[in-house]
Parts: sequence; structure tokens; C-alpha cells
Amino acid sequence: MTPHARPLDALATATIIALSLSWGLNQVAIKAALPDIPPLVQGVIRSSGALAMLLAWAWARRVRLLSRDGSLLPGLAAGTLFGIEFIMIYRGLPLTTASRGTIFLYTAPLWVALGGSWLLPGERLGTLQWFGLALAFFGVVVAIGSPQLAGAGAGGSGLAVPGGTPTLLGDALLLASGLGWAATTLVIKGTRLVQIAPEKTLGYQLVVSIPILVVAALVFGESLGGTPRPAAVGWLAYQTIWVVGITYGLWFALVKHYSASRLSAFTFLTPLFGVLAGHVVLGDAIDWPFAAAAGLVVAGLVLVNRPR
Repeated sequence: MTPHARPLDALATATIIALSLSWGLNQVAIKAALPDIPPLVQGVIRSSGALAMLLAWAWARRVRLLSRDGSLLPGLAAGTLFGIEFIMIYRGLPLTTASRGTIFLYTAPLWVALGGSWLLPGERLGTLQWFGLALAFFGVVVAIGSPQLAGAGAGGSGLAVPGGTPTLLGDALLLASGLGWAATTLVIKGTRLVQIAPEKTLGYQLVVSIPILVVAALVFGESLGGTPRPAAVGWLAYQTIWVVGITYGLWFALVKHYSASRLSAFTFLTPLFGVLAGHVVLGDAIDWPFAAAAGLVVAGLVLVNRPR
């Protein structure tokens, strides 16, 4: 087995679970900050802040970010995909319900597994692993619940579904964002990016995506309407410092060393953690289907990570 596609060990498993938990809470953070900070503006601020952190970290650790190592073209491609992915997420959510959007976004592990089995050595899954992947995805669907109309699609944040009716365009944008996420993972895993420092891989994502997000915010007329409240600033700081500044770097380090298909399967935990975070932070209700869904996801992950 190639050293860049080995199964997950205990440390990698614990790390990806922690990342999924962080990303689940990140969805609540974005939602909580929306009344004060528009979504694309959030993206610009958090990516810019995370880039400053990355540069300071690289300087302290003497990580060379500007060396010529053959990674420029795939780095630009990955950064472009990264920026476009977030535009589609932010612009698609107002046009569909959060439930539908989450389901479409988290088709990404399926696309990683499918693309990896064709394009990447050592990433081919067996029948049992494919069944586990399908089981975990079904668990996400059960956890989110049957799609419902949502006249205030983002918890009163202003990202309401027009007329209370989900649209095909919103669904398509979230599905495309899942494809974009998967494509970014495959570009990193299948090119020179897998051999460079994770800090440089993250740097490509941030440097290229920032101007893309700035242009998108200008095109869609987003701007800060006033001074954000402290709570919104705190949620944005969580996104910037922890999620983008730290967890994304850890993710790229994991992608460099472990199986992309197995890693991506664990991201099915993210929407489940998002539901839990919504319950704890926002008071969203949780009923018995969530417990059943959690069991399906865990069972699916066990199957995906069983050796063939």
C-alpha cells in the first residue's frame, strides 16, 4: 500500500473526529454571526486572519512557503476550487433549507471515494467499504430529517428561503459545493501538493481564495452595516483562529499521510456534531431519529475503515 494511502491509526482517527466536531460547531458559528456579518464578508475576514496566523507560524517554524517545488499550478487549482466552493455554499443556502443543503454538501465523501478509486493508487475500496460509506451517508440523511419548508431558513438570520419553498438552484449549488470539496481533496492527494508542507498547501487555499471571496462579496453587494456585536466577533474569531487557522492545516496534514477515502468518510460526523451544537448553543430540538442516525454513521465508519 502506498505510504500516502495507509489506513487510519488511533491518532489519525482521534484527530479527524476532533476536526469533525470543530467543523460541526463552525456551522453554528457562521449562523450565529450572520445577523451582524454577511456570509461572504465572514469568509474574507476569516481567511485573511488565518493567512496572517499561517505566515507567523511558518516564520517561527522556518517553513519555506516560496520555494520552487513544482506545486504552483496544482496549488492555484486547489485554491480556486476552495474559494468557489465557499461561494456556492454561502449563496446556495439562502435558496434551500439547511437540511437539504447539508445533505447535498456532505455527498463530498462519496465523490472522494468514487474519484479516488479511479484516480489514486491505493484508494480503491472493497464492497464492504462501499456499503459502510452508503450506510454512513444514510445516517446523515436520517439525522437531518426529511426536508421541510423553512420560511426562515437560517434561524432568523435573514437567509430565508424565498416564499418558504426550496429551489432546485439552491440544491444544485450545495451539490456543486460538495463536488468542489471532493475535487480539492483529490487535487491535493493526486498532485505535488501531497509532498509539500501542509502549511504551504493551506497557504495556497487562503491566498487564492481571498481575492475570489472579495470579488464575490462586491458582486453580491455585501458589506458590514455597522460595528458587530461582541458575540458575533467571538464566533468569527472561532472560525478564523481555530477552524481555518488550525484545523484546516491538520486536515491537509492528514490527507498527505492517510487514505483520502477513509478520512473523508469521517466527515459524515460533521453534520451530526452540527445538530448537537445547534441543540446546545441554539436550543434546537433533538429527537430519537438522531440517536438512530448516530448509530448508523458509527457503524458505517467502522465498515469503511475495516481492512479489506
